[in-house]
Amino acid sequence: MPATESNAQPQKPYAVVAGVSMRELLASCAAADAVSTPPRLPDPELSGPPARHREAA
Repeated sequence: MPATESNAQPQKPYAVVAGVSMRELLASCAAADAVSTPPRLPDPELSGPPARHREAA
């Protein structure tokens, strides 16, 4: 038998995933991105000293 011949089945170019819709796939990617992204730092312009309130009479 020549070295170029093989009894192995040909490889598929991509894996077929049955039962997962594109909407579910995109939603899972968005959820993973939201969970893995750290929270934003507070805006320095908005995080000034707290406003002083007058005391009630």
